[in-house]
Amino acid sequence: MLTTYPNPAFLWRVGALLTTAGVIAGAFGAHGLKRRPGITPDNIHAWETAAHYTIYNGLSLLLISLHPRFSTHRFAGPAIATGGFIFSSTIVALVLNRERFKALGPITPMGGALMIAGYLSLAF
Repeated sequence: MLTTYPNPAFLWRVGALLTTAGVIAGAFGAHGLKRRPGITPDNIHAWETAAHYTIYNGLSLLLISLHPRFSTHRFAGPAIATGGFIFSSTIVALVLNRERFKALGPITPMGGALMIAGYLSLAF
């Protein structure tokens, strides 16, 4: 059955996947990323930010999926998931190869704005 809003099970799965991806990214950042040539302390910090936000958004989606009202909110969950993915994945791409992915730089704040809009929509 096709619905016009996300269902709680979908949000739960997306939240679990984002949290897992954030933990994996954090582990790679702590152990494997430092071995790559050209990685600076600023790159490590940016990577950590991306990993942390991926975990925060994943955990948030897990919680939202349990809420009786917000688990079917038409905007909040999808905006948090999409915005968080765009925000974090563009940072990761820029850390791994800034020259190749420099066009993604201006997209990062758009992902952040969408993520923020998703959280704000929970207040109304």
